[in-house]
Amino acid sequence: MAERRAECTWKRHVLDQLKLRDRIQRQTFEEIIHQYNHLLEKSDFQTVLTERYQADKYDVQRGHEAGPVEAGRSDALLQEMAQMRIRHQEELTELHKKRGELAQSVIELNNQIQQKDKEIQSNEARMSELQQQISSLEGDCRELISSLQDLERANQTLKDEYDALQITFSALEEKLRKTTEDNQELVSRWMAEKAQEANRLNAENEKDTRRRQARLQKELADAAKEPLPIEPDDDIEVLPEDGSKAEGETSPSRGLSRISRKSSQAPPAGLLDSISNIFGRRSTNSFSSSPESTETQSGMCAEVRVPSTALHVFEAHDGEVNAVRFSPGSRLLATGGMDRRVKLWEVIAGRCETKGSLTGSNAGITSIEFDSAGSCLLAASNDFASRIWTVEDFRLRHTLTGHSGKVLSARFLLDNARIVSGSYDRTLKLWDLRSKVCMKTVFAGSSCNDIVCTEQCVMSGHFDKKVRFWDIRAESIVRELELLGRVTSLDLNHDRTELLTCSRDDLLKIIDLRTNAVRQTLSAQGFKCGADWTRVTFSPDGSYVAGGSADGALYIWNVLTGKVERILDRNHNSAINAVSWSPSGTYVVSVEKGSRAILWSDV
Repeated sequence: MAERRAECTWKRHVLDQLKLRDRIQRQTFEEIIHQYNHLLEKSDFQTVLTERYQADKYDVQRGHEAGPVEAGRSDALLQEMAQMRIRHQEELTELHKKRGELAQSVIELNNQIQQKDKEIQSNEARMSELQQQISSLEGDCRELISSLQDLERANQTLKDEYDALQITFSALEEKLRKTTEDNQELVSRWMAEKAQEANRLNAENEKDTRRRQARLQKELADAAKEPLPIEPDDDIEVLPEDGSKAEGETSPSRGLSRISRKSSQAPPAGLLDSISNIFGRRSTNSFSSSPESTETQSGMCAEVRVPSTALHVFEAHDGEVNAVRFSPGSRLLATGGMDRRVKLWEVIAGRCETKGSLTGSNAGITSIEFDSAGSCLLAASNDFASRIWTVEDFRLRHTLTGHSGKVLSARFLLDNARIVSGSYDRTLKLWDLRSKVCMKTVFAGSSCNDIVCTEQCVMSGHFDKKVRFWDIRAESIVRELELLGRVTSLDLNHDRTELLTCSRDDLLKIIDLRTNAVRQTLSAQGFKCGADWTRVTFSPDGSYVAGGSADGALYIWNVLTGKVERILDRNHNSAINAVSWSPSGTYVVSVEKGSRAILWSDV
């Protein structure tokens, strides 16, 4: 129906245009035709006059022949006729001239009409093409309208689901808040009850001590009142009355008092054990952990082994692996990937056995670090946040949000009660884990790719090729060091006197923090830094440096000589993102842009 209506519309339009052309052009041709008809009438009239004059001429000739009387009149008549003939001839010539001009005008107008007809035909062809395009576009428009309606329905469905999920989330959040409040109340009540129990036990202990002292005093008084029997054969040494005594001498009463004093100073073991069980042992850091979960320092470096063999090649994550770190005791290994998980692995007999997975991040993991006790793990993420888990129970303890860009690195300070995070938003933030708030925010001026910390100084590597040294107390830059490429990684040696940097100019530099000078520059033919977050590391004793290349090769440099000690290039299939050396010096782990991780050693 719509196509028929459209066809009638353009036909009516063409008809109206033809009628308009007819009206416009007919006015011009009417004048020409009228003049042309007038000329034809004059020509016919001249023809009639000519015929009549011919007849009169014939009659005059006959009159001459009739008589000479009328000769004079005939001459006058002939002259008049000759003049009229000349005049009529001129008029006829003029009329022929005008006729020629009008004929030329008619020819030109006919040419214009033909040209206009051609234009009309081309316009009609173009109109038909445009009509076809309009029909096609109308069909596309109908399809788009249908698709839009489907999308609107799907959007409405998603919106309804989102609203429902939001309501559910709000309810769960409220439930979590109430549960947290109830938990805090229960903990407070439990602590109060424990304190009351401790006070009660202390009171009982004090009462028991008093009773014991009173009983001992009574026994001493009774013993002092009783006479001591003396046998005749006993050797009795009489003490001088001035009170001077020889070495080692003592009276029974004095010995008893000494015993009672000792018994009063040492309360019963069962009571002391009960008190210690009530209060427990308090840790100095902000996160308490059980003795079983806290790693001992048995993993300290005894001898560093330069890796030569891939002991275990395993799939660590579903996708790219960005970070890897050994625990302080070298018993656990943590990896973080783009699958939003931190995985824990236990190193047993040269193999990495999965121990658990830490969840809660909403984007890929970019950085991992253990605290000094190995009981907590800190991870930075692409979802603008940093998170802390306890290693023993895999529970998420803190989520630190406040950055407006990806958090590329986060580190514990030496007291384990504060952390520093660096972000793509060009800021560094100092967090207090006791109050769970951001204490300071420092604008660095460039995206921060990595961070390391000493007791009062934070060192940050940036996208603008600079390493910045920050004083935590003053919130100011102490100094800057500019490299030749974007800084991707920072690491400190075991005594925190040397800083290792890696940059996109494919150079590793060791900076002496005591002299602020570059002590060693490490490079190798074939070594290429594969990403802005490629991590390199010192060995535990600072004698070697390990780093991964874009071609999947692991390079080991000797710090003393500055030369490559070993190249391991047979197991990785893609660029190495990060390397970690175990504190015991036995193992090295490397992770890649693929999903693979490799445990290396020299056995």
